Amino acid sequence: MSTAATLGQAEARAFPKAVLFDLDGTLLDSAPDMLAVANRMRADRGRDPISLDLLRPHVSKGSRAMIGAAFPDIDPSERDGWVQEFLDLYERELGLHGAPFEGVEPMLAALEAAGCVWGIVTNKPEYLARKLIPLLGWQTRCAVLIGGDTLAVRKPDPLPLTHAAELIGMRPGDCVYVGDDERDIVAARAAGMASVVALWGYRLSEDDPIAWQGDVLVELPSSLSEPGAWPATR
Repeated sequence: MSTAATLGQAEARAFPKAVLFDLDGTLLDSAPDMLAVANRMRADRGRDPISLDLLRPHVSKGSRAMIGAAFPDIDPSERDGWVQEFLDLYERELGLHGAPFEGVEPMLAALEAAGCVWGIVTNKPEYLARKLIPLLGWQTRCAVLIGGDTLAVRKPDPLPLTHAAELIGMRPGDCVYVGDDERDIVAARAAGMASVVALWGYRLSEDDPIAWQGDVLVELPSSLSEPGAWPATR
C-alpha cells in the first residue's frame, strides 16, 4: 500500500475518534532498559555485555526473544526458566534508560487537542505497564491500559483490542490501532480496526512490514500529528 497515496486523501479526514497503541517499539523506546537487564543477566553469568544493536530488533517479540538474543547458545527450555528473572530485573530498570520516541509527545498532544481518546494495548505484563505509565506522565491521559496478562489471551488475538474499545465506549470500527509488530496488525484486522504500521519500531531483518497489510505505513511518530496521516476508520 502506498503511504503517499493514503496521505493524498488526507485533507478531508479528521483524527480518529479513538487510537489504541502498542507500547514497546511504538510509543516507548524501551530497548535501553531491556539492554540493561540483558547485560545484568550476562554479567551474573560471567559474560561480556552485548550491544544495543544486537538486542533492539527483538524487543517487540517479548522477554523470551530477548533472552534468546542475549544467550543464543543456551537451550530454549533452560532459557524459559529465566523469564521471571528477566522481568524482576526489568522492574528495577523501568524508565531509567528509555524514553518515548521523538515525536510521540507532540503526536499525543495533537490527538488530545482534537478530542481523540487514546489508550494502550500491550503484551507487556499489566503490572509492569501500570508501574511504567506514571513514570511517563501518562497516568491521567491514557484512557485504557490492557496488558498481556489482563485477559486469558494476548495479541495477535483480537480480544485485547475489542475489550479496550468496549472499556472506552467505542465500537472497534471507530478505533485505529498502531503497532510495530506483525501481531499488532493481525490483531487489529481481526478486531475490525484500521491499523498503522509504526516503521520506527523494532523489527528483525527478515520482517517485511509491507506484507503485514496494515492500512498505513508511517515512518515517524511526528507524521501522526497530522490528521491526514491516519487511515479512515471502518
